[in-house]
Amino acid sequence: MKDKFYTYIEQLQDTITSKLEEVDGKAKFQQDLWKRPEGGGGRTRVIENGNVFEKGGVNISAVHGELPKSMQQYFGVQDADFFACGLSLVIHPKSPMVPTVHANWRYFEMYDKQGNIVDQWFGGGQDLTPYYLFEEDAKHFHSVCKKACESHDPEFYPNYKKRCDEYFWNAHRNEARGVGGLFFDYCKKSDTMQMEDWYSFVTEVGNSFLDAYVPIVTKRMSLPYTQEQRDWQEIRRGRYVEFNLVHDKGTLFGLRTNGRIESILMSLPPHVQWQYDHRPEPGSKEEKLLEVLKSPISWV
Repeated sequence: MKDKFYTYIEQLQDTITSKLEEVDGKAKFQQDLWKRPEGGGGRTRVIENGNVFEKGGVNISAVHGELPKSMQQYFGVQDADFFACGLSLVIHPKSPMVPTVHANWRYFEMYDKQGNIVDQWFGGGQDLTPYYLFEEDAKHFHSVCKKACESHDPEFYPNYKKRCDEYFWNAHRNEARGVGGLFFDYCKKSDTMQMEDWYSFVTEVGNSFLDAYVPIVTKRMSLPYTQEQRDWQEIRRGRYVEFNLVHDKGTLFGLRTNGRIESILMSLPPHVQWQYDHRPEPGSKEEKLLEVLKSPISWV
């Protein structure tokens, strides 16, 4: 399974980066191959200063070795080895009219000292973070997510949409990071789902990503915007940074397993603002966004 899934994310990385380069029309992804001293490595691809995308990364990695003590405590195990692979992406567009997007699809195995698999699971998801709310964009994104789920289990979309709303929640701000999407983790073998079934589900979600995001980008990327709207985008990006550094499990896992810092922190945007006690004008489009982020919405 680990070889099969890694081959899949290699191909998916090629597909996604090629399409995003086509949409941008200027910038190309820079590739960086790296190795982890304890075992494994990855292929980082970063795009910067394009016509459409200010900064973005589409990274794959496969790491293995002894599970660090901090993670052994987290999982409640002793003397375990692990393998983890996945594709993680974050795209920060230049225009505040185009939303930031994040996605991740991953696979994890844990072994005893004899090398036997003692646990394995899939995880992942995709979510949208707009700076100006276009409701039809949120509906489109969620519709694609829902369609990817429905052929596997009609309960997947409502369940994983709810988990996404709960996970991407900036508790210290009491607001959502964005308008959500899907989030699933610890997808293990059960009476109803074999690991091959989970593979089929996760790859279908991965294959849906470009359909969910690219139509929104092409619709919004040429809209005019002001410096004030750009400032608002950078203020909201600050909330994105706060979530990734304070709450995000993927960031914490990477740091605790001696992951590559440049790849872990590629999710951070290049230009951000933290204005003291910033409040948008009453009745403004900026205030409308904040109102939507106060509680989950059923988009489809």
